[in-house]
Amino acid sequence: MYQLKKSLGQHFLKDENICRKIVSALQQHPFARLLEVGPGGGALTKYLLEIPGIEFKAVEVDKEKVEFLENTYPSIKGKIIYHDFLSVKKPFADRFTIVGNFPYNISSQILFRILEWKQDVECVIGMFQKEVAQRIKAPEGSKTYGVLSVLIQAFFDVEYLFEVSERSFQPPPKVKSAVIRLMPAAKTPEMRSREEFFLLVKTSFNQRRKTLRNSVKGLFSSSKLEEEIFDKRPEQLTVQQFAALTFDMK
Repeated sequence: MYQLKKSLGQHFLKDENICRKIVSALQQHPFARLLEVGPGGGALTKYLLEIPGIEFKAVEVDKEKVEFLENTYPSIKGKIIYHDFLSVKKPFADRFTIVGNFPYNISSQILFRILEWKQDVECVIGMFQKEVAQRIKAPEGSKTYGVLSVLIQAFFDVEYLFEVSERSFQPPPKVKSAVIRLMPAAKTPEMRSREEFFLLVKTSFNQRRKTLRNSVKGLFSSSKLEEEIFDKRPEQLTVQQFAALTFDMK
């Protein structure tokens, strides 16, 4: 068997019904290439390996889990990338789908990594801490609307699929979980550059209690800051408004 490692935020899925629901959601959109992030003990992996006619790869940072998976599921040999997902090279040359029960301690970083590959990612089915999933889906004006909401919604359409009980994991986490689906947005809002968009959004929410005029004053001219939109707090702006403002940055 294998040891659970708290340092890696490991909570392994054990509920077969939830595994099947995730695979069912995954197969609602056809794909030719699939990457599983953090297969762990293989709860999902054993179903993914059975999907016919696809190229499958899995990224796993824990050597013990790599050895366990290769011994338990011989067909996975040659398909595991033993590496940290946050620094791994893009696994396919063509477009691909991502699935995973993402480690909660790095789930935001995983999303930022996926954003780097957004041109090639055709779908993501991911398990997140419930609060993080709600944050990703949150509309402007809500208390949970923030950096993740804006950055993800600019490039992906978010669908909140279903929630998962703590009892579905070993060991049970102290939080509830939820599965969401990300699909490439039909239309990405126009922005001067992705880098400026990220900078503006992160700077705005860094002091979310303040008005934009105070939080982003270093990014705009003093005359531009006189405009009415800068009276608002960041959670009051739509994704499109953030994108449009990038054209006026210094």
